[in-house]
Amino acid sequence: MNNKVAIIASNGGLFDAYKVFNIATAAAATDKEVAIFFTFEGLNLIHKEANKQLPMPEGKEHFADGFAKANVPSIPELIDMAQDLGVTFIGCQMTMDVMGLEKADFIEGIEVGGAVTFLDFAKDADTTLTF
Repeated sequence: MNNKVAIIASNGGLFDAYKVFNIATAAAATDKEVAIFFTFEGLNLIHKEANKQLPMPEGKEHFADGFAKANVPSIPELIDMAQDLGVTFIGCQMTMDVMGLEKADFIEGIEVGGAVTFLDFAKDADTTLTF
């Protein structure tokens, strides 16, 4: 049995970010090796500016108060937690090229790679998730 968790983040909203980083940090905190492949809108989750202003789904604005009352960390805080726990962040090179983005547009500490880079990690993962 392998000890890997492979996550694909292809959506870029606030709820998606909480799902991705909650699962990633929980897995890493339980000694799993975790990698997240950020592609398409999922790149917003690790973009230096976009991750600070991720859209809340329409009609779900009341969750903002719930997050605050429950003392849920912000997305930048969850990113720091994930990186401190050793989670690998892989930005999709193809999507970056299509969108005209460069590694410098993203938070520090990410890797840039294609689908093959992620698949190499994921091929023997016990758990694979897509958000």
